[in-house]
Amino acid sequence: MSHPADLPATEAARHIAAGRLSPDELVEACLDRIASREDTVRAFAALDPALPRAAAARAGAGALRGLPVGVKDVLDTADQVTGYGSPIWDGHRPRADAAAVALTRAAGGIVMGKTVTTEFATRRPGPTTNPHNPAHTPGGSSQGSAAGVAAGFFPLAFGTQTAGSVLRPAAYCGIAGFKPSHGLIHRSGMKVMSESLDTIGLFGRGAADCALFLEALTGIAAMPGPEAPPRIAFCAGPAAERLSPETHALLEEVAGRCARAGARVTRIALPEAIVKADEAHPVVMQGESLQALAWERAHHREAISAGLNEKLDWAADIPASGLAAARRAFAEGRAAFRALMTDHDILLTAAAPGEAPEGLGATGEPVCNAVWTALHGPCISLPAGTGPKGLPLGIQLVAPAGADAALLAWACWIEARLG
Repeated sequence: MSHPADLPATEAARHIAAGRLSPDELVEACLDRIASREDTVRAFAALDPALPRAAAARAGAGALRGLPVGVKDVLDTADQVTGYGSPIWDGHRPRADAAAVALTRAAGGIVMGKTVTTEFATRRPGPTTNPHNPAHTPGGSSQGSAAGVAAGFFPLAFGTQTAGSVLRPAAYCGIAGFKPSHGLIHRSGMKVMSESLDTIGLFGRGAADCALFLEALTGIAAMPGPEAPPRIAFCAGPAAERLSPETHALLEEVAGRCARAGARVTRIALPEAIVKADEAHPVVMQGESLQALAWERAHHREAISAGLNEKLDWAADIPASGLAAARRAFAEGRAAFRALMTDHDILLTAAAPGEAPEGLGATGEPVCNAVWTALHGPCISLPAGTGPKGLPLGIQLVAPAGADAALLAWACWIEARLG
């Protein structure tokens, strides 16, 4: 057996079910890893080792029995503070767990602690570093969750995505990040910024981990292994000119591997309606975030970062008709994507422009992810290589809304071709 803190969730679950590993042993292994690396990684917004130890001692039956889980600090927890990445909410103690957290506990999962998020999962970064090189960002906004999985602090974690906050940090940290179809994981108890975009997502060490987590939360299982290779639509995405040479090369390599394994790979151009949906994304994101933060802006504007206030001031000048038009662009983009994918199973594209940028003052750009979030379908980022600085590179797979089970099955197929 590998070191328990490094086990994928699926493997750890098998060891626990077979009696070769106990929940207590797995929690202690993760706490030991946290003790040795948290001073550098800084993944936690709140951590009380007594809580996961007590949960491990009483771990009941369920698909997630004994598996430690990191919870992004925009999801409420009744037993720990929830600060939403903002000083406005310092010390806030919700009365109840978010629905996703409650379902995790009901399935036997063990909440390890609250993980660092950017401010309201949108702007000012927290202190988390990339576990592969602490001089580089882990991405955001789900920075603590992605870094924690990569560092061995927990095998599973929650993220959220409004633009690229699951897919991008997964790519930067060299793990799997899954954004389900919009609304598939219930958002009760989440600090929602954008009603049209915000989606609770999942991190694991591979596609099978994400499938295990999703099934425990929703009952939706990944489809059985497909009998024939997939039909893959292939494009660099709406930010093709922003991709590094190594990302372009990686996409070509993965497409080639899939084709040699029997997949039908077809290069496609994005329809104009999808390009328009991408252009509409900031209008919807900022316009709805302005509404979501009405109380904070009215009573604590000075505690909101200058960068976020600037974005919200910009949104305040958008007329209601502009926001409505942007939402219509989303709907038209979704229809165009579904039509585009009639003859394809999945779309292969970039997960991030390149390796994680140096510095912690920003978390990278969501230019490879925002449009797919707007289209409401499932997306997954898979680790697929390394760049010139030795940092991870990822690929992204996308499917139409509702095709979560199929996407996860195809992701497992492609993982096998990545070696």
